Amino acid sequence: MPRATRVSRLTGLLASVLLLTATAVACGSSDSDSDSSSSGSSGSSASAGVFPVTIDHKFGSTTVKSEPRRIVTVGLTDQDAVLALGKVPVGTTEWVGGYPGAIGPWAKDRLGGAAAPTVLKDSGTGPQVEKIAALKPDLILAVYSGLTKAQYESLSKFAPVVAQPKQYNDFGVPWQQQTEEIGKALGKPGQAEQLVSGVEAKFAAAKKAHPEFAGATSVMATPYEGTFVFGSQDPRSRLLSDLGFGLPKDLDKVIGDEFGANISKERLDLLDQKVAVWIVPDLTGAVTKLHNDRIYADLNVVKQGREVFIKETSDYGNAVSLSTVLSIPYVLDRLVPQLAAAVDGKPATKVAQPAS
Repeated sequence: MPRATRVSRLTGLLASVLLLTATAVACGSSDSDSDSSSSGSSGSSASAGVFPVTIDHKFGSTTVKSEPRRIVTVGLTDQDAVLALGKVPVGTTEWVGGYPGAIGPWAKDRLGGAAAPTVLKDSGTGPQVEKIAALKPDLILAVYSGLTKAQYESLSKFAPVVAQPKQYNDFGVPWQQQTEEIGKALGKPGQAEQLVSGVEAKFAAAKKAHPEFAGATSVMATPYEGTFVFGSQDPRSRLLSDLGFGLPKDLDKVIGDEFGANISKERLDLLDQKVAVWIVPDLTGAVTKLHNDRIYADLNVVKQGREVFIKETSDYGNAVSLSTVLSIPYVLDRLVPQLAAAVDGKPATKVAQPAS
């Protein structure tokens, strides 16, 4: 998916206020107890004792009455947490990569012998409510999303919906909370906590191996319609902060209440950090274009070779954009060596691309 399309997908989803029509009601209805004979799941079952469970979110709270069997993920990255917890969704929402079932290579083995989920589309006008209803879900997950209240209410007419947490910007939920909230909804809170602890241990190991990361400033950006910088609540920026890096002090002030924003030429100073990580459409022309900008090229981060470039449409780039409990270990294997090379204090050190 082209760079402009992928970032505009998120900005379009945030701006979307489409009122989904009453056709959602005509599509049928169900609750968390319905259609349990059609599993769409794998792995161990949840403990019946944890249900019913109530989860708070941006639009109130949702109660899941019993173990869900037919899960649809409206949240753009929620499928990875579902798979990590031993369930296979019956429907997923495509965002990056064009993978079968919207399941990336870092998560593919979690399918086991199950069929790939049905892939839904969301071009920024909201979930495909009729197609979702046709899948007869007993749980709809929209944790990593920009769901509107109207969309939430329409989807809630035929299945319980767990929307994005209210304490974060839309598309701003940390991967840890995403995993834990989905774990609660699936009746597997303990397993979710273990998954989070396992990935956090990988971050801790990387920080221990690279004390030079501690406090070093960093920024994550992409050349979308100029220069688009990701804010502190975006999962991509959190990859850096979870590794011990700091973010520019004025970052969120400039971006506002969003996951990221375009910045003017006058604020390119935000890029002049210890390391600048760029998600680019290609590793040749896009980089050359950046370096042909005299203002940007004059920054120390460029002159001292402290840039990291990630091809947006590669598996690596897709994994960075998702930043989930399953994709992060895949990312760390590739990103950590690049960051170490960028901040080693030697401008001659080449920041190599991963072998795969």
